[in-house]
Amino acid sequence: MRSLFERFRAHRLASVFVLLATLSAAIVAGSFAAHGVRGQEKQNDSSDATPIKVVNSTVPPNEFVKIAKMVGPAVVNINTQTFPKQSSKRRFHGRTMQPTPQGPDDNGGDDEQQGPDNFQDFFNRFFGGQMPDQGDQGQGVQESLGSGFIVDPKGYIITNNHVVEKADKIYVKLSTDPDTQDLGRPARVIGTDKATDLAVIKIDTNTPLPTVKLGNSDLAQVGDWVEAIGSPFALSQSVTAGIISAKNRTIQPGAAGQFQHFIQTDAAINPGNSGGPLLNMNGDVIGVNTAIFTQSAGYEGIGFAMPSNTVAKVYNDLIGPSHKVVRGSIGIQFREGLSGAVNRVYGFKNGVLVQQVTPGGPADKAGLKAGDIITTIDGRGIKDGDDLVTEIASRRPGSTARIGFMRDGKPQDTTVTIGDRDKVFADLTGQQSNVEPEEPGNAGEAKLGIVVREASPSITAKLHMPGMVIQSVRTGSFADLQELAPGLVIIRINKQPTGTKAEFDAVVSKLKSGDDVVFEVMDPRRPNDGINYIGGTLQ
Repeated sequence: MRSLFERFRAHRLASVFVLLATLSAAIVAGSFAAHGVRGQEKQNDSSDATPIKVVNSTVPPNEFVKIAKMVGPAVVNINTQTFPKQSSKRRFHGRTMQPTPQGPDDNGGDDEQQGPDNFQDFFNRFFGGQMPDQGDQGQGVQESLGSGFIVDPKGYIITNNHVVEKADKIYVKLSTDPDTQDLGRPARVIGTDKATDLAVIKIDTNTPLPTVKLGNSDLAQVGDWVEAIGSPFALSQSVTAGIISAKNRTIQPGAAGQFQHFIQTDAAINPGNSGGPLLNMNGDVIGVNTAIFTQSAGYEGIGFAMPSNTVAKVYNDLIGPSHKVVRGSIGIQFREGLSGAVNRVYGFKNGVLVQQVTPGGPADKAGLKAGDIITTIDGRGIKDGDDLVTEIASRRPGSTARIGFMRDGKPQDTTVTIGDRDKVFADLTGQQSNVEPEEPGNAGEAKLGIVVREASPSITAKLHMPGMVIQSVRTGSFADLQELAPGLVIIRINKQPTGTKAEFDAVVSKLKSGDDVVFEVMDPRRPNDGINYIGGTLQ
């Protein structure tokens, strides 16, 4: 006798077969009804069908619509072209010369010991902007895209540094420009800041351009609605919306991320959105869309925008006479994330344990030593390394600060004179060990983007010829594009000797846009490598 389960199972299978048979019969019957007997088609009669009409029901515009209409005209599409160049590793008679590191991007900083510097690679692979460097393996002109927004009716535009950093030519297209205009209006770089990945570019205009307003990013709250506008995948004027997911996000460890405290959002941003605005519900820019976290090279709900309060400070510095961001430094290094054991043994909860003091730097001159614990600045308590960096970096070089610290369990204090961060850490790496302070009015600064001085007798003796030592290279300048670096010595330009400042100024003063410029340079650290020839066309 079959069990109850077996009978139920048999009954269920039988029901399935009946259902399938019924469906098959219905399909066959429907086929015959549609086609008639022997495949003859039956004439379709739709005389009883009623045509549909579009209903003119007006939906009141929401805030996103209003913001898109208000801000959209000030958001621009940025196209760049990068021409084939030599590899970034310069060959000196069979040997490879790595460009000299510059400033805190490659060195520890007030600050903190340096971790792996892969931030730029993060942008290249995951956000758009410039494509990864593919060397000089026969590559043609590389074209990239990004976004930006106009903040001054005279044509000043904010975008990301990684959008324009490697570009030889930059073009900007407004929302009102005709589609027939291939790339857009020529633009030039006013200034860039790698530490925050921000850049200011400018286009010429005869009429005032529409602009946006920067809002106070400190007032934004987690959960607030935000709107992003940009050109993802070259689709200009794309609008997406989301909320603020978090604030004060640091996505790059170590010194590379010291000035990068992002707003996190789930507003959809993709390759090409880079440099575009993140807006609050008042239509004010509260961030510059900078990066996304992704494992698919596309949107996965986690985007990062540089806060507008940081953007405003950087912008105001970049449009200044020096076209650079000057940050304060006291010349120390420390490590974040110390274990609780370290804190207990050294007897502190809040503060910064000094790990290294730059010889001859501001902190060294003020008497600070490794092992000291910085607890206050001008009487205000210091919570951690980020707090210290923010406080010191915001101060102008030459100003003073009262530093409170603990040494061997006893409180002490000292007055330190704030230094220029770039110079302090150039000294740390020995970049300026053979040179003297910069001389004002350098002829090469405006045209080439470099500051030079005459080589010292010791360097001249090493090279067996005079030349001009490069002291600094402005980011995005002609010299930077040719990958000249501080410490190299320019022997000749276009076959003309540059052994003295007068000779250098005379050669450079004659250069004009469109000229081919060839530098003959030597590295005093490796004088036996001989002369290297580096050249390009001055834009």
